Amino acid sequence: MWEELYEKHYPELLRYAAAACKNRTEAEDVAQEVFLKALQSADVFVDLGPSQKRAWLFRSLKNLMCDRYRRAQLENAYLETREADAAYLEPGIQEVENRLLLAKLTQEDRMLFHLRYEEGYNASELSELLHIPAGTIRARLSRMRTILKNIIE
Repeated sequence: MWEELYEKHYPELLRYAAAACKNRTEAEDVAQEVFLKALQSADVFVDLGPSQKRAWLFRSLKNLMCDRYRRAQLENAYLETREADAAYLEPGIQEVENRLLLAKLTQEDRMLFHLRYEEGYNASELSELLHIPAGTIRARLSRMRTILKNIIE
């Protein structure tokens, strides 16, 4: 069953992935990862009909590609944050205190804090950039402000 499924759907999945990500190597990786997920979910996958299996494969491919895109966006934003941090050559006492304070946050929260308060992105722009709902971003920023306020006090 698995060989037949692979032979039937792999070329189609590969074309779809290659068209979406414009990188043949990455497309091959994602297409192969879909079949690994299918094998890991064999107990559910085996009970599906032919059209349901195809739909499952394409939905999984789309989800994996979205996850990779989000991960790349976060990594790029983090690298930009690191470069911005390196731009402070001789920080004053206030900058040092601020860095020590922000070090209490997680890496992802520091990146989000930087993008919001130092780069000036609003929650809607961050939502679009990071593919996270704006309400979630506002809630995370609120939680960060509370954490930092408690540390200061």
